[in-house]
Amino acid sequence: MFGRVQQYTNGIWLALAFLVIAGALILLPLTSAIIVIGGALALVAILRWHELALYALIFAVPYGSWFPLPTGFGNLTAVDLFVVFILTLWSARMIVQDRAITIRFPPLTLPFALFLGIALVSMIGARALEASVKEFAKWFEMFAIYVYVANNLDETKTKRVLVVMLLAGLSEAAIGIYQFWFRVGPEGFLLFDRFIRAYGTFEQPNPYAGYLALMILVAFGIVSRFTVQGSLRSQLETWNLELLTLASLAAMLAAVLMSWSRGAWLGVGAGMIVTIIVQSRRALIVSILAAFGLTLALLLSSINIIPTAIADRFAGVADYFGVFDVRGVKVDDTNYAIVERMAHWQAAAMMWADKPMLGVGIGNYAAAYPQYALPRWDDPLGHAHNYYLNVAAETGTIGLLAYLMLWVIVFWQSWRAVRTARGLGRGIAAGLLGTLVALSIHNGFDNLFVHGIAAQVGIHLGIIATINSLGRLD
Repeated sequence: MFGRVQQYTNGIWLALAFLVIAGALILLPLTSAIIVIGGALALVAILRWHELALYALIFAVPYGSWFPLPTGFGNLTAVDLFVVFILTLWSARMIVQDRAITIRFPPLTLPFALFLGIALVSMIGARALEASVKEFAKWFEMFAIYVYVANNLDETKTKRVLVVMLLAGLSEAAIGIYQFWFRVGPEGFLLFDRFIRAYGTFEQPNPYAGYLALMILVAFGIVSRFTVQGSLRSQLETWNLELLTLASLAAMLAAVLMSWSRGAWLGVGAGMIVTIIVQSRRALIVSILAAFGLTLALLLSSINIIPTAIADRFAGVADYFGVFDVRGVKVDDTNYAIVERMAHWQAAAMMWADKPMLGVGIGNYAAAYPQYALPRWDDPLGHAHNYYLNVAAETGTIGLLAYLMLWVIVFWQSWRAVRTARGLGRGIAAGLLGTLVALSIHNGFDNLFVHGIAAQVGIHLGIIATINSLGRLD
């Protein structure tokens, strides 16, 4: 019965596609007709193989901001549209196949629901409701994609998703490397009067590097299985992934270096160490050697063997961990970046102190900022440049506790995936745990839940749930 219904449905979509193609050829100029025909064929393919919409979403994360759709609540992007499309297709397929919508809610459902509920309540005190709706929608999309991936991926589809992620990361790395070497970008990103900080399609180097970190550590997790088991080639030959993994890892590491993002450097470094440590005792020995090498590198930096530019870039990192009143600091070129961030951290802390329970409303940091801005720091920059303070300012102590609880359970589920997975799945799970470490560290200096990265994190969390349910990826 279902087969006949499916054939009938496919026939209807195919007929509609032919009508669209014929109409485009008759009524539109050639260039427009080609675009319409290509879109119609892509739509038919997605309707026939719904997982293609997930692959398209993966590419929409870095490239979706190129095609904004203005609405009353800000611009919609391709990420928003693909999330809605994926959920609609999934619901329709369940109704056709099962005659009911049946969803298996994975382990993070309750902590996600708690945080979303508190975020919803925090809107009561919001000054800019449209900003709250937009931020809430971002988090709901992360949760929805997490549930979708956890319900729909099997071993084969998980491997395909990983391939698409590596391709997306490789393409972004290529753009950033090109920008760096050929000085393509705004003058404010100029380095040493010779290069431009890599920023890809993300407009800013920090979220660009943060996005790449999510892909780097997945690739590194795959490669790390060679260190642990000495069998990378035999495992990856079945996927034909060896060259892609190594090439994308090398290119993305180079692009992150060229982004000049200290937060990303720290996050990727810590994520790599964790990815190695959690896999085996042998990996622990390797990590000790790596720590020794890092210590040696720091010593070498003091005698100018490490390039001075990189050593200087790290020299001021410790200053971010100090606490001082920005109003008493004289600003100059050497401390501007640190003082600017501290000014926004201080403003966020004042918002939190002023409204300690539910904050100023999710997504309302920028709207509330003028009331709390320090002298000379009038630009809200969109967020507090520390996501933990940002959550506390917008959703209060209750929201911060809910966020931290969610993230603790996320880490627990990721750790569980590493311990229960076998084969290459363990390397992938370890890489995903590394991404959480990198994301958590980098979010201490920025807000990486921008430009669709939240949806990408949802995909990562869904893969963790899939590994937990499958137990093995070969």
